Parts: sequence; C-alpha cells; structure tokens
Amino acid sequence: MRVTGLLWSGEEAQLEWATGKVSPLIVGAELAFVFGVDRRCIGIWRSGRRLACSTATVLEPTSRSPQCPDCQAMERSNSIAADTRLDDPRSFSVYLAHHGSVVKVGITATERGEARLLEQGALSSTFISSGSLLGARRIENLLMTTLGLPDRVSTTRKRAARGRPVAVAERTAALTDLTNRAAQLEWPEGQTRSESPIRDHTTAYGLPADGLHPDAALRSPTAGSTLSGEIACTIAGDVYLRTSAGVVLLDTYLLAGWSLKAAEPAAQLSVPLEPVEALPPPEIEQDALF
Repeated sequence: MRVTGLLWSGEEAQLEWATGKVSPLIVGAELAFVFGVDRRCIGIWRSGRRLACSTATVLEPTSRSPQCPDCQAMERSNSIAADTRLDDPRSFSVYLAHHGSVVKVGITATERGEARLLEQGALSSTFISSGSLLGARRIENLLMTTLGLPDRVSTTRKRAARGRPVAVAERTAALTDLTNRAAQLEWPEGQTRSESPIRDHTTAYGLPADGLHPDAALRSPTAGSTLSGEIACTIAGDVYLRTSAGVVLLDTYLLAGWSLKAAEPAAQLSVPLEPVEALPPPEIEQDALF
C-alpha cells in the first residue's frame, strides 16, 4: 500500500494509507517495512477525504513535500493556513504552544481539539479563546505585535528542543505568564476569552524528561531498502526508532508517497542514513518567556 503521511487522532499517532486505512504507531512496537519501486504524489485533502493526484506524478525521494506542484497549488487554494478560506463558518480557537526555547501563537478549528498541537510537536500548550476565523486572525496578529510571539517555529529548532526539553514546571510558568499578559490586552471582536488547563504533551509522544537525541537520520529512501526498529518516540511528523544503527530519526514527510510492504522477520536495516550533528546551543528569542 502507498502511505500518505502521519496523522494524530486523540493522543495516538497513526500512519495513513491511500486506501483510507490507518496503522497506529505505538511506543515500544516494532516498525519494519520495505520501500517499493517509486514515490508518487499523494493528492489533496478535500471535504474530509483524500483525492488522488490526477497524474499520479512520480516524486523525487529527497523532497519533503509529498505533493506535485499542481496538487500543492490546489491545496493552498483552499487553505486556512494560506488565508484562502476566510469564509469558513466553523469555530476557531487561538492557542499558545511551547516549543522549548520559544512560545508561538496559532489558530486551529475548535473541533480538532489538541490534534493541531500534537501535529506540530508542541511540548505544552493552552487555548486562550474561541470564535470566528477572522477574530482568531486578529488576536493572533495582536499577540505577535504586542508580545513578540512568532506564528512559526522551525523544524530544526523543534528537534533541538527535544534533546533537552525545558522542565514541565518551567513550560507551565511561561504559558501562564503569557496567558495573563494576553488577558490584559484589549480583545478584538469575534473571539471569546476562555480558560483552558495547560497541557503537557510529552507523555503522548513518549518523549523522556531528559530528552532524546538521534544518532542518525533517514537520508533518502531507495527502492527495495528496509527500515526496521522499535518505536522510541513519535512527535509531530517524526518517528524515532531504536535500531541496529542506534536511534534513527524518521521524517515521515520523506515517507509519504512511497509504496510500502511489511518486511520479513529479523530483516536488517538497509536504508541510507546520515549522521545527526551535536545539539546546537539553545536559542533564546523571547526575553519574557519566564
């Protein structure tokens, strides 16, 4: 079957397949599969289901995007993130997400709950309001301007934070402080303030309190190669595997679009790997985090 990516349902990470089926990724479970002959575009998501790429375009193994240019353009033409769906009538929530050395502000459809936070790998988070989409955008911009919060955090920075995560108490204190400061601002119309408990997500990921640092990372899958190991942690779109080569980081964006089949018992790891550099010093961009 062809895999389309990693998704979060509740607090469970799952691999999604082109057939619509899912396979849970459970910490401690074995993951072993062989890559097929090629990698193809996964199509687009519309109205709660995936539509196949009309040309089944073959993709480069090294691309982090699992879509061809045409499907990428279609995805963005109907996207909350790209502000091309501002008439969406659903309720949207504004959240604060702690990513180790930085807190970001963002919005998500209220019905999705914490799935958006797990998808992006937040270590801790809290919701601060809910209401219209335009109201959520106004508050997001307000907090970016007045509190200096970013609306994006780089993947490199998120991965570095997993190597030495800030203690739960410190993350909670930072989010509490920012929530209190946000409450003192004049609130734009369209959103209602809300009090939400601060949630620690590291247990859902299986991320140890003292952090996790991979020895190697999947470089670029090749047809017929085998990936096998025990799931140590699943966070955002990354899976960390304990393998014969040490802890290996699997970026599932590189996985999406490949046809996979189960590996034979005791199959040996043969995918191309690259070393992972030592952790960089922590970045501090927000003086008022604590």
